[in-house]
Amino acid sequence: VQLQASGGGLVQAGGSLRLSCAASGSDFSSYVMGWFRQAPGKEREFLATINWSGSQTYYAESVKGRFAISRDNAKNTVYLQMSNLKPEDTAVYHCAARRYPGLSTTQGSYDNWGQGTLVTVSS
Repeated sequence: VQLQASGGGLVQAGGSLRLSCAASGSDFSSYVMGWFRQAPGKEREFLATINWSGSQTYYAESVKGRFAISRDNAKNTVYLQMSNLKPEDTAVYHCAARRYPGLSTTQGSYDNWGQGTLVTVSS
């Protein structure tokens, strides 16, 4: 599966953005999907993951209550709704697909990655 993330941009602190990740190729609905981000000078970190049907999600503590992951299998797309954004949320955001069933927070367990979309939050 190939992934294309979009929706990043410049937003003021306290604002909202919705990221999209469009998938093409093999059966999107069979994949667990995840969102990660990498801030300048920092390691990539896990944000959220969702199972194939959307019935199960899991979040990093740093974004719980502010970010929401969802998916539309009919559109082959996974979303990350971000609200109450903070300057420390500034990063390149990546979506990823995991063939093996079961939610995961581990980067190495994901098989396919999108190219990333930049989110900049100004104070």
